[in-house]
Amino acid sequence: MASAAAPAAPSLSPPLEQLRHLAGDLRLLLPGVRDEAAETVSREATTLTEVFARLPRPPPSAQEAQRLCEQVHAAIKAIIAVYYSLPKDQGITLRKLVRSATLDIVDGMAQLVEVLCTTPAQSPENNDLISCNNVWVACEQVPQIPRDNKAAALLMLTKSVDLVKDAHEEMEQAVEECDPYHGLLNDDENNSDNHGDEQDDVLGCPNNQDSYWSEEDQELIIPCLALVRASKACLKKIRISVAENGKKDQVAQLDDIVDISDEISPSVDDLALSIYPPMCHPTVRMSAAKLVSVLKKALEITRASHVTPQPEDSWIPLLINAVDHCMDRIKELTQNELEL
Repeated sequence: MASAAAPAAPSLSPPLEQLRHLAGDLRLLLPGVRDEAAETVSREATTLTEVFARLPRPPPSAQEAQRLCEQVHAAIKAIIAVYYSLPKDQGITLRKLVRSATLDIVDGMAQLVEVLCTTPAQSPENNDLISCNNVWVACEQVPQIPRDNKAAALLMLTKSVDLVKDAHEEMEQAVEECDPYHGLLNDDENNSDNHGDEQDDVLGCPNNQDSYWSEEDQELIIPCLALVRASKACLKKIRISVAENGKKDQVAQLDDIVDISDEISPSVDDLALSIYPPMCHPTVRMSAAKLVSVLKKALEITRASHVTPQPEDSWIPLLINAVDHCMDRIKELTQNELEL
């Protein structure tokens, strides 16, 4: 009887393809290594606190102290090594998040050690537990770090949207209340010169023009608010485009989008600060021009990237037109002061 034929050997991929597959597998291991290293630091922080801070327990021996210090040192070196092991081609945005988390852990452990070095008489009560908890919190953030550069980009864009949203809401609230400083000024100071000036308070605004907006100021605020609304809309649309069309392997383009988008919130803050009285109209104009420049650059970078598969997509030109309209109005309202 003929013997059964031996099963055919599985076909192997070409050598270079096998190497690429291995590289991908190794990178998938990095988040797990990162999480494990953070867990180790958290455990060492707990042990260190229990041994050195739980009086009246006797202090550790010199040998035990040396062992504990070496373990903490090794755990911190391991978490730092995880950051340096992250390939640069994984994306700058992702590396920045990992670096920030790493610095929080190292700084937290350093503060904990400094607290434990302080004698009980000099240290506030439970300061050791507070410092240990700070290390725990920092370590617990590590598993929340995005796994790829696209996820990291979306996280940063979401933060930018929230920051601009908060700035816009604060500006609107100040305008609605006709009180730029929300009552922060000393009431006694505001009322010290009220005798004989009641007629100036008919509209509910004291006569201190350094603390309140003139009619010209209030007119200029309108296009400034519109420009901030346009900034929020730009960031939201950019975030949606990255979410829907962003590709994980296009790390450089995602980094470029995040880098320019990160400039929008600080520019919005500069404009918001410039509208507080006493308002300097040329400064408002300069702050608005800076914000417009950043917005248009962000929109152009987005349009030129892979997240906008159809560059002629209507939302980008519409937003550019809206931004230009706001800036034109701001120029119109500030032109007289520039000519003085």
